[in-house]
Order: sequence, then C-alpha cells, then structure tokens
Amino acid sequence: MAIVKPFKGIRPPKELVEQVESRPYDVLNSEEARTEAGDNEKSLYHIIKPEIDFPVGTSEYDPRVYEKAAENFQKFQDKGWLIQDSEEHYYIYAQTMNGKTQYGLVVGAHTDDYMQGRIKKHELTRRDKEEDRMKHVRVNNANIEPVFFAYPDNATLDALIMRYAKTEPEYDFIAPIDGFRHQFWVISDKQDMQTITDEFAKMPSLYIADGHHRSAAAALVGAEKQKQNPHHTGKEEYNYFMAVCFQASQLTILDYNRVVKDLNGLSSEEFLAALQVNFIVEDKGTEIYKPQQLHEFSLYLDGHWYSLKAKEGTYDNSDPIGVLDVDISSRLILDEILNIGDLRSSQRIDFVGGLRGLGELKRRVDSGEMRAALALYPVSMQQIMDIADSGKIMPPKATWFEPKLRSGLVIHKLS
Repeated sequence: MAIVKPFKGIRPPKELVEQVESRPYDVLNSEEARTEAGDNEKSLYHIIKPEIDFPVGTSEYDPRVYEKAAENFQKFQDKGWLIQDSEEHYYIYAQTMNGKTQYGLVVGAHTDDYMQGRIKKHELTRRDKEEDRMKHVRVNNANIEPVFFAYPDNATLDALIMRYAKTEPEYDFIAPIDGFRHQFWVISDKQDMQTITDEFAKMPSLYIADGHHRSAAAALVGAEKQKQNPHHTGKEEYNYFMAVCFQASQLTILDYNRVVKDLNGLSSEEFLAALQVNFIVEDKGTEIYKPQQLHEFSLYLDGHWYSLKAKEGTYDNSDPIGVLDVDISSRLILDEILNIGDLRSSQRIDFVGGLRGLGELKRRVDSGEMRAALALYPVSMQQIMDIADSGKIMPPKATWFEPKLRSGLVIHKLS
C-alpha cells in the first residue's frame, strides 16, 4: 500500500504566484537562472539557484550558496511572498501542453515507501547529485521542489479531480519560456482528502517519473531525521516528502535523441554498410523523417534522413530492457559500431530532448558541431512501469517528460 498524507503547504499569494514560480533547478544552468530572475527579487531562483546572488562563477556547491538558500527561504516567508496554509490540504496541479491537460495530486509521500521499494525507480542515481539535494533539503528543512510520480489509473481519483477541475483554480497562468498553462486547486474538504488517502492505500506501488535524485535526497534526509530523534513516533512531518502524482495514462513522454561527434573512423558509406547487419536501412531523402513505430530509428547523415528498422532477433520482446529502443540503439549502433560504451561519461555523444524537435538534430549536424544524429521512438509509461516492477534499471538518457513541473507553487516543510 502507498502511504500519502495532506500537508500544510507554503505557497505564494495568488497575486504573486507568477513572480515567484520558476522552472526546476536542474533544467537550466546558473547563468540562465540569473538571466531569468533578472531584477525580480521574488523569483524562486533565489532559493533553488542561490548562486545567482553571488558573483558570476561562484560554484553552486559552495557552502555559502546553501546557506543563502536558507536565508532567502526565510526572507520570502518574512516578507509574505510565501505563506503557510493553516490547515493540511491535498492540492491538484494541472498542466496543459499542446491542448492536452494532465492532472496531478500533490501529496506527502512516505519516506519508508521509497526506502522499502514501494516507490519504484527506473534510473540509477549518482551519490554526488543526491548529496547536493540532501544539503538543500537539510539547510531549508523543506522540500522546496516536488518530485514527479505516476500511479496506475484510478477512476475514483479521476472523478474527484474532474469535479475540482470544473471550479475556479487558485492559480492559473501561462508560464514564460515553455508557454504551457499551469493551474492549481486546494482540496480542503475532509471527505475528499480521506478518499485520496484511502485510494492511494489500495495501490501497491507508485512510480518515479522524473526527479530520481530529489526523491532519493528527500527520503534519505527523512531517514536521517528518524535516527536523530530519540522520541521518533513515525508521525513527524519529516517522514514525508512532496510529490505530484499523475495518472500514468495522462503522461506525455517525448523522444530523447542522440547526436554523435564522429563515426569512429568510418566513412559514411562504411557506417551505413555496418548498420545493414542489424537494420533494414532506407534512404528517406532530405525532408525530416520521424520514427513511426517501435524498433524504428531515424538517422540524419550528410544531409539525408534514413529509416533504420531493427531486424527480427536483434531484440527480445520478453525482456523489459531488451525490448527498449534505447537499448537496441545503444548496443547495436553506439557501442558495437561507434564504440561509445558509457553514455554517461563519453564526450563523443550528446542528448537532445524531443521538445526541441528533429530540426534541432538537423541544425547541430549541419553546423558541423556533430557528425550524425539518431532519433528514437519514445518509450511508453507502461514500459517504464514494467521495468520498475521487474527491479531493473533503464539505460541512461531514455525518458524525457514534458511539461516539466513548475517550482514554487507549493513547498513542504519538514517540521
């Protein structure tokens, strides 16, 4: 069973939300955050990217930067830019991209569910990134930004959410940069809150969609606080961390594509010949060509687009990892032909999220920066859940969720 609870969210007043809210900390660098924040002292970047308050070049890992985050978090509360709700609530957070809306429930997820594997992951985490987020949680004693979960479709929760969606939201704005609509409702009805708690309790698992490092950091800090408290009861707020949970069928996963700097010493003709061992290769001409189905890839090389269809026997439909196109392309193209084995560390490859479109792949190759590009058919949420259920880990750079959660709509304090 998945344990969730409502919490007393810390939120901006309605009239300030568009000044406070921001993109997540990990989708932009320090200078981009500095530019986006500009002269807006209410921007959440002063809490989640506080290096912008220091001279250019200051490391985001400088101890002073973490201290500044806590100082700014307190300042936001003192000035009334963030105010804590007097009662516990669940919240609904809706995002609309290209005419499609997905509705998430903002909950306090239980740290024990993460530690014991009921909150399931599909990616490996890096200890240095975990430690960075742990420092941020510790110094603020809060989950400033939410993590992004999926749950199996649930008709009862869907009906409850749709009932609220017909009412006026607390927040409703179009975000800059991405141009997507973001809406937010507060659930204060006791019966509705109990329904949410009860329906989640029926679920054997929740699934991390995005935010593996934030999830790990939040759970590890909660576990630390348990050990440090001799009077620990299990009811403390630090036993929970903030998550936005979406029905799996509503989520949009975009392709996560690859660009490579060289062909491992091969000519274009030799590379195409090598591909024909495991793929049916078809020249599609100069117009952008997008993969149409699983196990089909698009290659951009020398101004032409090619369809690459994996031959029977090159993948295993019974293996949740072996069936993935990201695994097929990594094994049979990047590793076997191009000798790019470690996608996490190789300097010969880069990754382009599908929101940028295949035109971005073409641009980077045509500019001479990259030699070739490979576009993949996106994975499905069901594939991710199958992998998480099997206890396996997806290959790196496999998923790209859009839209990203905006930060600053609500914050969860650990005490």
